Parts: sequence; C-alpha cells; structure tokens
Amino acid sequence: MNGLKINQMKIDVLLLNPKFFAIFFLFLLVSCGEKKEEAVTKPNIIYIMSDDHTTQGFGIYGSRLAGLNPTPTLDKIAREGMIFDNAFVSNSICTPSRAAIITGQNSQMNGVLDLDGRIEPARQFLPIEMKKLGYQTAIVGKWHLKEEPAAFDYYKVLEGQGHYFDPTFRVRGNQSWPENEVKISGHSSDVITDISLEWLRTERDTNKPFFLVHQFKAPHDDFENAPRYEDYLKDVFIPEPESLYERGNNGSEATRGENDSLTRIIGSSVSHRNLIRNQAMNIYVDSSIHRNYRDASDIKSSEYVKWVMDDAEKKYTSKVYQDYLKKYLRCVKGVDDNVKRLMDYLEAEGLLDNTIIVYTGDQGFMLGEHDYIDKRWMYDESMRMPFFVRYPEKIKAGSRTDAIINNTDFAPTIIELAGGTTPEYMQGKSFKTILETGTEPANWQKATYYRYWMHLAHKHQNPAHFGIRTKDYKLIFFYGKYYVDTDNPNNEWDTKNWGNDFATTTPAAWEFYDLTKDPKEMNNAYKEPTYSETIADLKKQLIQMREDLNETDVNYPHIQRVIDEHWND
Repeated sequence: MNGLKINQMKIDVLLLNPKFFAIFFLFLLVSCGEKKEEAVTKPNIIYIMSDDHTTQGFGIYGSRLAGLNPTPTLDKIAREGMIFDNAFVSNSICTPSRAAIITGQNSQMNGVLDLDGRIEPARQFLPIEMKKLGYQTAIVGKWHLKEEPAAFDYYKVLEGQGHYFDPTFRVRGNQSWPENEVKISGHSSDVITDISLEWLRTERDTNKPFFLVHQFKAPHDDFENAPRYEDYLKDVFIPEPESLYERGNNGSEATRGENDSLTRIIGSSVSHRNLIRNQAMNIYVDSSIHRNYRDASDIKSSEYVKWVMDDAEKKYTSKVYQDYLKKYLRCVKGVDDNVKRLMDYLEAEGLLDNTIIVYTGDQGFMLGEHDYIDKRWMYDESMRMPFFVRYPEKIKAGSRTDAIINNTDFAPTIIELAGGTTPEYMQGKSFKTILETGTEPANWQKATYYRYWMHLAHKHQNPAHFGIRTKDYKLIFFYGKYYVDTDNPNNEWDTKNWGNDFATTTPAAWEFYDLTKDPKEMNNAYKEPTYSETIADLKKQLIQMREDLNETDVNYPHIQRVIDEHWND
C-alpha cells in the first residue's frame, strides 16, 4: 500500500509540472493528427485503357517489336510496379469487353454478347461501388456502352466509336442523353488527355480520393495518327511474324475448311488471301480498293481454292504489313506520349505515389500473326491483354506474375484496392493479394474462359467459338453459328447490321495447343493421341466452368445441338 501512495505522489508532481503537461498535450495532438490522417487517406486511382493495344506493341512483353521501343513511358510505369503476363479478355471485342470490366460479369450475365449490347446506369457497377467508398468518379474518352455513363460524377465521352480528328464528346447538359455534345479540334489522343488534365486541375474535389477512367480511342483501326508522328519509323523495317507467310498447322476445318478452301473467306487478312476483307482495303484511303469489301454471297465456287502465297504475293504482303504496322505503332506512340503528360502532371502536383496507375487495352489484336488482322479470335495475340499496375506503397517495383486473370477480375480488384469488398453479384475475383505479395495463392484460378459470341461479323469473318485456357494448354471449340437461330422463320435479328453473314453456318471443329511447346500456336494437336487425357480433362473443366459462370447454351438449343453432336469428335 505504501508503494502505491509513493507512485501516486510522483504522478501528482508530474502533472503539476508545466513542462511535462506541455509535452504530454503536444503528444496527444500529434497522435490524434496521425490517426485522423490514416482514417481519411485513400489512394487515388487512374484506370487507363487504350483500344486494341496488344501486348506485341510494347517493350515489356518481349515481342518481335520490342526492339523498336514503341512504349518507353508505359514500359517505365510497368517496371515500377507489377506486370501480368497472363491477363486475358473473356470476349475479344470492344463493347463486351468494356461491359465485363464495368460489371465484373461475363457476357451472358451482363447481357452484352456483341456490339449491340448496352449497360444502363443502374448496372454501371464499378463507379457505383467506388462512390460508396467515398471516391469522386470521372470517365473521359471512349465509352462504347450506348447508355449514359450517369453512374460517374463526371463524364465527357466519345459518341460511339468516335473520330480520330476533331472528335465529338457527349456531356451532361440541359438536354437528355445523348443530345448534349461538344466538338473539340485536335487529335483524339491529345484531346482526351487535355480533358482529363483539365478535370484534374479544375474539377477534382481535393477533399476526396478520385477514380479517373481515361480511355483512348487509339490505336483502333483505321489507325489515324497525329501528323507529328508521320515520320516516326518511316525508314525502319518492322519485324514480321513468320506465320504471316507460313501458317503451319494452325487452325482446323472450322477456320480453314476442307482442303483449305475456307481460308479464302475466314479471318480478314494482311495478304490477298481473304477475298472479302483484307488490310489493303482498310489502310489505303486514297485508293480505289478502300472499303471495297466483297460479300460472301458473291464469292464464286471456283474461288474457294487452297491459298498459295508465291513470291509476288509475299512481296505485296510485306508491303501491306509494313504500312499497317507503321500506322498502328504511330497511334501507339501518341498514346504513350499522352500517358507521359498524365504522369508528369501527377508528379508535379505531388500526387504520383499516392495514385494507383492501372494500364490495359480492351483486348489484344492480331498484327499479322497467322495472316490475321483485328481481334475476335481466341488465339493469344487477340485474347491476351496488356495489364500492369503501379503503386509504390503496396506493389514492389520490378515484380511480375504469370497468374491467370481476366477482365471480369478488374472491377473486384480496383474495389478492394480502394478499401472495399467484392460484391457478391460480381463473377470476377480480386487479385489484390497477388499485387501486394507478389505471390499467387494456392487456390487461385488455374484457367480462364473465353467466348466470342458474334459470328461472321463485319466482314472479318470469324466463326463463333468458345474455349478454355490454362497456363500450359488451350482448347477451343468452333461451333459456327450465330446466337439467334437463323433457320427458325419465326426468329428476328438485325439483318441490316453492317457486314454480317449471320445466317451462314461454318463447320464445327476443335483446336488444341500445347503452349509449353508451341507458344505461337502453330500446331493444332487435337488429334494427337499423346494429348487425349489432357484434352479429356480440359473438356471436364470447360463443362464445369460454363456452368459456374452461367455460360451454358441452355437458352440456345440450336447451338447446344452442335455441341452435343461434336463434343466427342
């Protein structure tokens, strides 16, 4: 008891000491201040997405084009964070990919199967969830989901696909969507960046963290670069893919036809191979062949012959390829330079290190591989998305992962990086743990699902297909039918939709690629007995994945019949 009295006397003396009281009061102020700062500080997030910027068009992905150093700014950002080598799109076409990103759901669940799909404000889930977490939200640039992006606090978005030069933007105003428009002079990549910078400077609420979605039109076809890039790569030979001239055993009867006869109409080409649409028809604006596409119905039976590329055709194909790639890479250069403008602003304002930078493209793109152009295919160049994240506080610089992610995983991850939890209605999974630890959890997904719902669309002539991709293997089933049963006279569909041959059925067939031995997908090994057990296991996984994701064909019996008939081929 005496000890307690003595200690109490010491405490009383300290409390009466003015110096002690001052120090103690200062400590309380500092402690409270620190707690308050921790409570309100959240990272800003800028999600940057270009259109059709494929992994071949970077330095960091080590493609044949890496030596050209096409993306110095983007490569720097990527190396200061984490690079994903296995990021994949679930449906390689603009509108469905964007719908998957904003909803965290696959095509059947979000209802956007093709370019006619739309996402109304009530289902613009990503900005809705970000606002719940206290973020100010904005979207600038390409939107392409038809409905007003009203879930964002601010928007200034291109009309539809938008134009490269002097683009028109849809904004909030006195009239109803989409009547409020402003036209701005300049190249779209520059103008979109101007708008984002202006929003950051003048309209951002500095008392809130911000979530800015900055989306370029470039490098979507027809690849119109700003004039200042006209001499970029002018005298440089662009490395060519070997498969541009020799396709090997890539493909199947579904994509090549019996005796290669369908190669003349399936898959738009760099060469003259595709009689309906090839790249010269797109890029030579001042020529008589510009957009002089043919209709499949006009192709004579005598023209369905095996494609042979002689020396004269190789020379022509090389010329088209060189012009194609230079146009594409000049647009990429404009994207890279404008991203630097964003980064410079963030650094100058002291915002850079507290801002999570996400960069991706809405899907991949074929740059002449297998003599294909455009996207849509499940082949890796079309299916793989560039994806990297910079955030020094939580993500180790120079990190890289081969964990499989897809575009439905983006929204859950962004929400969790912002301090939230993944909503139950989202199908995607957050990979926040992978970003922060650099380690792929043991229970992380081992495969990703893909489905291209459109069929012989826009004269690119890609057959409808679905499949599964793991780190080591890929299995694709081409079922070759439009999702509306065009044989049923009672059904209606958009027969006037441009460039579509929906009513034509193409052969059903399987393709299998051993990506450990054949990363460029030059050998369809589906019929090789060595892989029979592997293929059987992949089919089991595919069935389960389709059920889990609500991606079966129970609502499309005309497609299910084809699946049933050919499942065991």
